Amino acid sequence: MAIVNVTPDSFYAGSRNLDLEAVERRVFEAVEEGASILDVGGYSSRPGAAEVPVEEEWARVKAGVGAVRRLAPAAVVSVDTFRSEIARRVLDAFGPVIINDISAGELDPAILEVVARHGVPYIAMHMKGDPQTMQSLTDYRRDIATEVVSYFRERVERLLAAGIRRERIILDPGFGFAKTVDQNYELLSGLHRLCALGFPVLAGLSRKSMIYKVLDATPEESLAGTVALGWECLRQGANILRVHDVREAADTVRLFRIYEQNRH
Repeated sequence: MAIVNVTPDSFYAGSRNLDLEAVERRVFEAVEEGASILDVGGYSSRPGAAEVPVEEEWARVKAGVGAVRRLAPAAVVSVDTFRSEIARRVLDAFGPVIINDISAGELDPAILEVVARHGVPYIAMHMKGDPQTMQSLTDYRRDIATEVVSYFRERVERLLAAGIRRERIILDPGFGFAKTVDQNYELLSGLHRLCALGFPVLAGLSRKSMIYKVLDATPEESLAGTVALGWECLRQGANILRVHDVREAADTVRLFRIYEQNRH
């Protein structure tokens, strides 16, 4: 899954696309480098990110999805939004897309009804609070892997009750969202437990602080760490890597598949 940010303030400067030309260039490059899914977002979810008005988010998402439809009409598109209004508009305007919700329907419960009505895939992510408050909400009663697995056991029932079909649900443990660096690695070590729930799992840790803080580096210097941790996610059963660097991730997936075919 290639990250297609239509934002001026994403944590990784290299992923910011500030105008339509930059968005189109990103779409073209991502497809050429082997992306299976293009994830368009108009609202940065980095810690402390400023709130974006609905109309501004819609203008960004509309431009991003429109660029994908023009340049790569056969590509699978997901839209990174927690707002039901954005989900409704994009589905009405562009047809079926995956809805990628960082809040699993907690920030705007109406999004679940929109997804169910349209029958589209839904990515539910674990987070506490919102992008403005999440990093102050890192206290958990149990170890983080247990917390996340328990959360999704309960949350999936809510998604099903809302009418979202089981085979349309994808889970995202939410690396970096309401989690300390140590908690992120505890969660990574227990990722197989989330995969064991039987739903496809998305891992999004590309160039995040759990990498660059440990390496005393910057997001720009965190590609090798991203590749290393991506392999570990695949090894434990993750199905989707959400990344900034598509070619390297596609290569990782290809190598992992060969490794699995020949493992004894």
